[in-house]
Amino acid sequence: MSQPKQGDKVQVHYTGTLTDGTQFDTSGGGEPLEFTLGEGQLIPGFEQAVSDMALGETRTVTIPADEAYGPRYDELLEEVPRALMPEGIELSEGLALQGSSPDGHPMRYTVVAFTEESVTLDGNHPLAGQDLVFELELVAIA
Repeated sequence: MSQPKQGDKVQVHYTGTLTDGTQFDTSGGGEPLEFTLGEGQLIPGFEQAVSDMALGETRTVTIPADEAYGPRYDELLEEVPRALMPEGIELSEGLALQGSSPDGHPMRYTVVAFTEESVTLDGNHPLAGQDLVFELELVAIA
């Protein structure tokens, strides 16, 4: 059986869950995920797991947080005046917003709490600090 190497385009069916079994993503019922090994398009642990597979193989891997979306950083929690929120936005916990970091880079924030006066935003990736479990099937190598 053949194994992929850096630079190969691969197709993978996957289901991603947290360690408690909560599913956060899947290719089930759709097209497989296609990417080029070694281009850094995906989290490092996912690419490494696929690079160690043979065509047609299925496996379950646990990817530690540091090989996935990294640790959670408390300094990425920020409380801002509600008046800074765009007009007409209906706030709710879990709402994703686009913004800029203090140095001007685009960032994704999640609303984690709000009052009449302020909004608490989390700049961490929603899966930061989590070990991730993936069921993988390598379906094509090109």
